Amino acid sequence: MTTIAPLADALNRAAASHPTVVLDASSVTFADSTFLNLLLRVHEATCLRIAAPTHQLMRLFQLTAVDTVLDVRATLEAATRP
Repeated sequence: MTTIAPLADALNRAAASHPTVVLDASSVTFADSTFLNLLLRVHEATCLRIAAPTHQLMRLFQLTAVDTVLDVRATLEAATRP
């Protein structure tokens, strides 16, 4: 919970400055509705790509159907390609 505000600030700044934003999610160890809401809001502001989500995070995306909305890529390399 203490990291969501800095993450939101960073993603919002990136979204305001770049047409595509890549979030390396390989180290995300906890995600809840606040995190999902943030991703969806950033997705509305820019082309957001989620790179290398953990198995648990990918499961959360699937359970909430967020994986049908967000651009989720298996690797960071794949997320940085056009």
